[in-house]
Amino acid sequence: MSTAAKTGEHAKFVTGSTMRHVVVMTATGSIGLIAVFIVDALNLFYISLLGIEELAAAIGFAGTLLFFTVSLAIGLTIATSALVARALGRRDREEAARMGGASMLFVGLSTTALAAAAWPFISQLLGLIGATGATRELATRFLQIVLPSTPIIALGMCTTGIMRGAGDARRSMMVTLVGGIATAILDPILIFGFGLGLDGAAIATVLSRFLLLAVGLHGAIVVHKLVKLPTWQSLSASTRPFFAIGIPAVLTQVATPVGNTYVTVEIARFGDGAVAGWAIIGRLIPVAFGVIFALSGAVGPILGQNYGARRYDRLTDTLRDSLIFTVAYVIVVWLLLAIFAGQIASIFGTTGDARELVIFFCLFAAGSFLFNGALFVANAAFNNLGFPTYATVFNWGRSTLGVIPLVWVGAHYYGAKGVIAGWGLGAVIFGVAAAVVAFRVVAKIGDGKPPADLDVPAPPPSANSPFSTGKAATLS
Repeated sequence: MSTAAKTGEHAKFVTGSTMRHVVVMTATGSIGLIAVFIVDALNLFYISLLGIEELAAAIGFAGTLLFFTVSLAIGLTIATSALVARALGRRDREEAARMGGASMLFVGLSTTALAAAAWPFISQLLGLIGATGATRELATRFLQIVLPSTPIIALGMCTTGIMRGAGDARRSMMVTLVGGIATAILDPILIFGFGLGLDGAAIATVLSRFLLLAVGLHGAIVVHKLVKLPTWQSLSASTRPFFAIGIPAVLTQVATPVGNTYVTVEIARFGDGAVAGWAIIGRLIPVAFGVIFALSGAVGPILGQNYGARRYDRLTDTLRDSLIFTVAYVIVVWLLLAIFAGQIASIFGTTGDARELVIFFCLFAAGSFLFNGALFVANAAFNNLGFPTYATVFNWGRSTLGVIPLVWVGAHYYGAKGVIAGWGLGAVIFGVAAAVVAFRVVAKIGDGKPPADLDVPAPPPSANSPFSTGKAATLS
């Protein structure tokens, strides 16, 4: 039996405990993801040791723009994972490999076009979000080095989507983990050892992205054999299903940096100290709540495989277990952040406004992830079950109606802390609403009424196959 057959011939999520699948996929996914975020936070920490406040603010502004490019990659990776998982769910490995190859091509072309279009206007884009003076110049230089590597990180992320679709959480984890470890090693060497400062941080980021891609390609191509070079015919056939999920998923992902950009603009009114505090919060969030971010990526393949296998009864179980896991995790982390708020602020050497904002987040705004987590899980369900537009609507609602008015009011009456408070409060309404609609969507599919544009072929009957059990439905 080949390695590929051993690792992914059958859909592993259509049997067994859904909670166990959720926990295992999330735990392995979060290790690599949090490693990257920890390194990102260390990056900011190393920069802060240089003692120049503008450097930390520059990282904050640069991160806001990079969030847009990464959001495109995340959205297209969601489409990749969903299509590979569905094909494997109905035991069509050849189709899964075709989708993997087509997805890699779509992701590479799309992100190359984005990076090429944005690079000449980096300084102007930074100016639009409030960067000025030396901070703007430093952020521009950082992005001029990092932005061209966008297709590299995007293709690496695409390979993780392929492996998650196959249920190989461990190898998917290793892709991001290796990239994070490489950055952790290269950062101090280039920043301090070679005296490159901010340029060293940028170069370390680029080099780690190449290594991340190499590990991902080995897993997706060599181990799983789930990347097949597409013919023109198969590429044409893949375009509609890929972008039917990919475009709404990208729009969903872009909503978050749009909301965060508005927060950055409002924060910038209160000076570089406030921007530095927001930049630190931006690094602290994924470290503290990286498990929740990983959960949203872990749920998708579980839902996708069961959808492809017509195990509709397991969709509700997966959604429910994911929300239970979210609530339990956020409560524990929020408590820890509140207890150690002062120490966390001290780690980054913060003073004044920056310190006050970090502590305020740890004590109060961190609790908003109870509802952000519910929104993440609901979006995973929408994207993988044929309702990606719902995810777009809820994410844009959260990032506009759930951010702009509340942040404006908070800034007007309570200053920088009010900005953070308004940003956190917006998650409550949209998180609850998205979770309610997600359960209704799953119930509709369970009644045999999935979206008409997603024709899921019936799996071949087999008395000994797990695909022969569960609810049967005639798809419209």
